Amino acid sequence: MCNLGINTDNFNPRVLYTIKKKFSDTSIVSYHKHDFISMIYVLSGACTYNINDTLYHVKKGDMIICNPGVYHGKIMNAGEEIMEFHIGLTNVALEGLPRNFLISPDACPVIVIPRLEQEIIKCYSDIFLEQEKFEPGSEAMLKIHVMKLVVTFLKAISSDSLICKVPDFSFETYDKATVINTLVSFINESYMKEITLDTISKNMYLSPAYISKVFREEMGESPINYLIKVRLAKAHELLVAGGMSVKAVARTVGYDDAYYFSKLYKKYYNESPLKSKKPEST
Repeated sequence: MCNLGINTDNFNPRVLYTIKKKFSDTSIVSYHKHDFISMIYVLSGACTYNINDTLYHVKKGDMIICNPGVYHGKIMNAGEEIMEFHIGLTNVALEGLPRNFLISPDACPVIVIPRLEQEIIKCYSDIFLEQEKFEPGSEAMLKIHVMKLVVTFLKAISSDSLICKVPDFSFETYDKATVINTLVSFINESYMKEITLDTISKNMYLSPAYISKVFREEMGESPINYLIKVRLAKAHELLVAGGMSVKAVARTVGYDDAYYFSKLYKKYYNESPLKSKKPEST
């Protein structure tokens, strides 16, 4: 088995979870990443996957492999449903690959395995049955079935019959103006909420790195810096209008810490919020 990158003396994956789950257009699925391997097998249905800012249309029989740090998430259109089986793995050591990687970092993450498809399906069936039994020894048997699945998968990707999915398109070639307009609208409408680059990423199904890169290219500043400017401009309007304390204004525009808000405001407007504040009428 050396040609598969497996050293039998230290091949001992840890199974974090095995989950069968159905998703629909009403499911909330964020754009996220893991610090472990995620193996996803499509049992039925179809949808679009965004994997590191590249879109793939997936359907029954497709295998999705996300190494640690790979952003991924579903984009479900109206009426779409998909049934998937998810396996989380860690403690995987394969020769020629970084630790806890199941495929090469530059490999296609969506794979069709026609030659060994029946063997793959048999592995999943064995896992389903063992989960349903839930009897003494099931945990050990589940690990054995998952290890068999991993080895079968490695056999499949080492063969010539492997088919890699062609991406639908990459966000690199997508209309950047659409991305910027969506992001600007999101910030303008949600500035009073807790917003980080990560929450923006999950909302837009794009990686933080890509969002930051495109925003800087088109707007000349980071998304977070733009958020700060929007918040401070709204705060300035409220202070000039009068009727609210500095602390209340800070909370209204998204800052719980009035002291931190005051420092930002002074840096941007070159005066304290109190100085901008309209005096109370007597």
